[in-house]
Amino acid sequence: MENAIEVKELTKFYGSLLAVNHVSFEVKGKEIFGLLGPNGAGKTTTIRMICGMLRPTSGTAVIAGFDVAQKPREVKRRIGLVPDISNLFGELSARVNLEFMGKLYGLDKKTRRERIDKVLEIFQLKDRQNDLVKYYSKGMHRRLTIAAALIHQPEILVMDEPTSGLDAQTARLVREIIIDLNKEGRTILLTTHQIEEADRLAQRIGIIDCGRLIALDTPDQIKKSTEGMRALEIKILNGTDQQRWIPIISKAEGVDSVFLAEGKIRILSKDLAQIIPRVINLVDKQGGKIENISVAQPTLEDAFINLTGKSIREEPTSKEAYLKTRLARSGLR
Repeated sequence: MENAIEVKELTKFYGSLLAVNHVSFEVKGKEIFGLLGPNGAGKTTTIRMICGMLRPTSGTAVIAGFDVAQKPREVKRRIGLVPDISNLFGELSARVNLEFMGKLYGLDKKTRRERIDKVLEIFQLKDRQNDLVKYYSKGMHRRLTIAAALIHQPEILVMDEPTSGLDAQTARLVREIIIDLNKEGRTILLTTHQIEEADRLAQRIGIIDCGRLIALDTPDQIKKSTEGMRALEIKILNGTDQQRWIPIISKAEGVDSVFLAEGKIRILSKDLAQIIPRVINLVDKQGGKIENISVAQPTLEDAFINLTGKSIREEPTSKEAYLKTRLARSGLR
């Protein structure tokens, strides 16, 4: 299977609101493909159209050679969906939830039992298999949701924000499971707003912003959009509000972009030799003192900012916020 997923010109309007704007990409067989973008960018809406849960305004999606609109049953047999919002029944136990999913896919009793035992073991839920799901922690709930998507052993796994909201230990476990599933030969399409996760997991990445796909390549190639640039990280002493320095530093000649990253001010420039003394003098004139300063290579986040003009951590614009609110009310994002 050369291409497991082929998306061509997918477009979705909600009334006059354009949520997904002519998005096209391909996911190769047995690869992990990451759809990266901020909340409200159109990732979930795109995923729902690909899985046949939402009818596109225009465009097509082909899964394992089957057109989603024309052969929805064939598509559903071949994909496992891990939605951003759980599709499990809280009043049922983990085992009964998995039994239900197995029956839904037409698995016989012996096969269901074997597969349920296997996924409960893989996802470390065997000891809690008879507990009601409503009493599960968020991490356990997420693991069970992934287990349910695998019960029919799909060749393609579609995961919407698989580690969102999880603690660090559980998120690491889920990432390890994703890597193991890919090593077994499964194709994985995942959405994420976490740049480090996309960089770590995906062999190729599509960056989506405001409903448009603006970049599509390997993480290393996307990073090359910052070719010639270097990154300077600084922290202002006693600067409880590091954010206030962003507009000040951005005015310095030669600064390509400046933003906050993990509590530090990060500056991109093609000429750091000239920038460093300018920034030091500028901070000094404004009454600040630099606590530490370091030079680094550009990251995937730097490339994202270079392509979109904003940090993925930024609050959405009013238009984006409106879209996110409107779609959330209808259960779509």
